[in-house]
Amino acid sequence: MAAALDLDLETEAGSEGLLEFSPADACALGDLRTADLEPVGHCEEVELTETSVNPGSERLGPRCFELLRVLGTGAYGKVFQVRKVQGTNLGKVYAMKVLRKDQIVRSAKDVAHTRAERRILESVKHPFIVELAYAFQTRGKLYLVLECLSGGELFTHMQREGIFLEDTACFYLAEVTLALGHLHSQGIVYRDLKPENIMLNSQGHIKLTDFGFCKESIREGAVTHTFCGTTEYMAPEILVRCGHNRAVDWWSLGVLMYEMLTGSPPFTAENRRKTMDKIIKGKLRLPLYLTPDARDLVQKFLKRNPSQRIGGGPGDAADVQRHPFFRHIHWDDLLACRVDPPFRPCLQSEEDVSQFDTRFTRQAPVDSPDDMALSESANQAFLGFTYVAPSVLDGIKEGFSF
Repeated sequence: MAAALDLDLETEAGSEGLLEFSPADACALGDLRTADLEPVGHCEEVELTETSVNPGSERLGPRCFELLRVLGTGAYGKVFQVRKVQGTNLGKVYAMKVLRKDQIVRSAKDVAHTRAERRILESVKHPFIVELAYAFQTRGKLYLVLECLSGGELFTHMQREGIFLEDTACFYLAEVTLALGHLHSQGIVYRDLKPENIMLNSQGHIKLTDFGFCKESIREGAVTHTFCGTTEYMAPEILVRCGHNRAVDWWSLGVLMYEMLTGSPPFTAENRRKTMDKIIKGKLRLPLYLTPDARDLVQKFLKRNPSQRIGGGPGDAADVQRHPFFRHIHWDDLLACRVDPPFRPCLQSEEDVSQFDTRFTRQAPVDSPDDMALSESANQAFLGFTYVAPSVLDGIKEGFSF
């Protein structure tokens, strides 16, 4: 499994970091508080409390979820399979990502990435992007409760198969194309596309996960400079640090396509430095067994000049969708999940974890004690983290009459 890099090289104002609050802003707020505004009509003064703002909504915490299995581990915490045991959606199975605050707050960059991931998961809704159900926090931890994608990682299935037939690769690449196109339409660059971050749901459709390296507000003409991603999938413009935009995601999709059809990424070497050198100036070698359309699309994805890369222009995903490699894809049907996936996971129940690595699933599902309380100032970084999905709120409202 390839290692991910994240080095913040931004120096200009307003780049990868937290928003600054200037004294001038404070004065402006003071002016608003003291302005002599005349009331219109009858006004009632109401104290804003958790009860008055969110009447009837759940008080979420770790106690609301039973830990079933470990699905994965990382530098900042674990991912568990859990079952809801209190409140609405009782008995439903989710994946719960648990992050340690004390690990995250060591770096302003990590705080910014965590906050960005939380915002993106709330704002982006798409059939091929993982859905956030809840987010909450305790003194020392952050919790993201996501839909449980029991089909496992695409990485696992690629390892089992060795290489994919072109029709199989075409299906997965088409669904990823729609997901990336949606992110780009929202001004979001994904920046960490790789098989480990593509999950399958129980029906076999893909879902993008892990939005920690995403960059927001990258519209047409804008660039960013953060050195981040997983080496084998990083575009040349990231490596040479000349500024990059959403075109880096199409390079990564080209790497993914090559790996699906050949069994390994196009540019690899015995160490990271040599791998980076090959990405920047190595020759692309294509197997003779690839069809002309597949060869053409890979070559167009892996153009080192992002302005010449397919998808790198104003058309973005639409240009990719028009390529002859996808000529048999009915895009509306695909988006509506009316196309049968080439592989449907064989699952015995909602709790089946057979598609996950047994190195994790055999571990005892234990969430370590929450004994690391942060200072009040450090905790300010995580204000507004709590979230309940609208679909969950609708279920709560059904119990009330208005």
